[in-house]
Amino acid sequence: MQCPFCKPHVEDLPIVGRNEHCLSIDVADEILAGSRIIVPRQHRATPFEMTEAEITATFELLRAAKLEIDSAMSPDGYNIGWNSGAIAGQEVFHAHLHVVPRFRDEPLAGMGIRYWLKQENNRRPNQ
Repeated sequence: MQCPFCKPHVEDLPIVGRNEHCLSIDVADEILAGSRIIVPRQHRATPFEMTEAEITATFELLRAAKLEIDSAMSPDGYNIGWNSGAIAGQEVFHAHLHVVPRFRDEPLAGMGIRYWLKQENNRRPNQ
């Protein structure tokens, strides 16, 4: 299977920002309004494989995305994160930073990333 975040497939995606090392892609249709992912242009399966330049470029696009989303939508907060590995929920094995604006009027407002991880039924057997 071809990686959806590599050429030529990535060119069909709604790219809303770019720099030398990374792209910012609108994924609002799949997550929540205003959501984006930031991906390195070179295929890197997880963020642990990204170069320092790619990490810096990711954070440049993250800051730009926040300014644009804040201006357009005035969210009340953000969830920002990487899933790394299948067990952590990574479905596409090309590193991508999720940028998800959050709003007070959402049914799950206040339920951040840790909420799901802290559930009693998520404890390991001998923990």
